[in-house]
Amino acid sequence: MSDVGMRRANNQDSAVVQISDSSDRWQRRGHLFVVADGMGAHAAGELASKLAVEQIPHHYFRPSDAPVAEALRKAIQEANQEIYQRGQKNPEFHNMGTTGSSLVLAPEGAWVGHVGDSRVYRLRNQALEQLTFDHSLVWEMEAAGPIDKKLSRNIPKNVITRSLGPNAQVMVDVEGPWPLQSGDTFLLCSDGLTGQVDDVEIGVLLDCLPPKDACRVMVDLANLRGGPDNITIVVVRVDDADVGGATSVAGQHLPRNPPQVSMPFAMVAGTCLLAAIVFLLLGSHVAAAVAGAVSLVAAGLAIIVGGKSTPLASTTSNTPRSTTSPYRRYDCSDSRALIKNLIGTVNALRDASNEKKWTVDWSEINALEFKAKQAQQSGKSREAVHFQSEAIIATMEQLREQHRRQASDSTIDF
Repeated sequence: MSDVGMRRANNQDSAVVQISDSSDRWQRRGHLFVVADGMGAHAAGELASKLAVEQIPHHYFRPSDAPVAEALRKAIQEANQEIYQRGQKNPEFHNMGTTGSSLVLAPEGAWVGHVGDSRVYRLRNQALEQLTFDHSLVWEMEAAGPIDKKLSRNIPKNVITRSLGPNAQVMVDVEGPWPLQSGDTFLLCSDGLTGQVDDVEIGVLLDCLPPKDACRVMVDLANLRGGPDNITIVVVRVDDADVGGATSVAGQHLPRNPPQVSMPFAMVAGTCLLAAIVFLLLGSHVAAAVAGAVSLVAAGLAIIVGGKSTPLASTTSNTPRSTTSPYRRYDCSDSRALIKNLIGTVNALRDASNEKKWTVDWSEINALEFKAKQAQQSGKSREAVHFQSEAIIATMEQLREQHRRQASDSTIDF
């Protein structure tokens, strides 16, 4: 499911699902899922993400004896080349870029190929695990060393450090395989979702709802909380038939290939970069320029002497993160907070409806909420989440229909 959100004029996200149509193709390449979040002025981001979801499958499924990991990495690199070349040929598309997060389900298990800050998660046994590393300024700086909490709040959250398209070459994270189990649920999404719906909420919804309903509710929640960005979601649930073709193997995590840097220089570079950002936010442009220059020099020295050093280390953050995938893990067994939030959302919509005199038939919605309350009182939390989510879906469907009927009335805003 892909949605433009509440504040964007066009949708720069793209997604593709390629299910193997034969036993031979499954054995060689498995199933492929890709989400891309484009960046660039005008139609550039939209074109970049579209090229990513076209080119990655095209190159990945080409006849080859290469193993899955190698084929996936090469496919993403080939897509990067295509986006880069298109950007070089047309000034309007110069420096256009896109994230690219790919999931392959193959006989040996699940593989992930990743560039950018879109994400791939796996839900298993009520635990949600983030399988991808965010190539963002926040995550990279945390990986470089400890950051003061007060300063960390000033780091821009939307600055990414790696994407497909701006440069001729790109470093691709390829990790796996993770053995498949019946009931495993995978989520690929753009940051239009994760910026508005927190990870535990995502995990509970994936655990309690069918994939289609989970997509719908997550999009609705992201939009109800402001919808500042496009939202794209792919939910993949493994059934017995898929597991039947998979072999059980020990998880082998390929390295992210982080740059090898000298830690003293890297720490100086990271600290100065942080200082430059803070100075910019405070309006001290000269100080920011000086700090930025020192950061560049230190980074260059770090790379020069990188042969004698160790990989970047991860640090603690508000949510502990591993140095290898999965990078974050969330316990999603307690659904009470989500149920409370869903109830509050419907109540807020009811209040807005009364205030703005919307025409809403609340009978179905009230019935669903009553069932949710009964289920919660009986200790059936999964059913409670299901019915309360259905109430959200039913409410939003009516509001959308009303919005379509009165599209010219700018007072209808949900």
